[in-house]
Amino acid sequence: MTNFTARIAGVATLALAVLPVAALSTAHAATHPPVSVRVADIDLSTADGRSALVARTDAAAHRYCAGEVALDLKAACEAGVRSEVAEKARADIRLASRI
Repeated sequence: MTNFTARIAGVATLALAVLPVAALSTAHAATHPPVSVRVADIDLSTADGRSALVARTDAAAHRYCAGEVALDLKAACEAGVRSEVAEKARADIRLASRI
């Protein structure tokens, strides 16, 4: 029973550590206008198209996260933007392949 209690305490501690980060990103999203990355005019099946997507994503990440002062928060913010754009691009590609 002690091992089970220790595991629950460990998970609870991790959950509490994650909550402030989630709150920061939510507060950031509420105070900053959304950015968009246009992909309709590029062919993601080519190297040039993927390169254009990376460049546009980087520019959007820099714009969206420009207000972050702490370097670690800025890097995390930009990584989050890149991740979201990549996820949405993959979803669009899957949807287009079904048509």
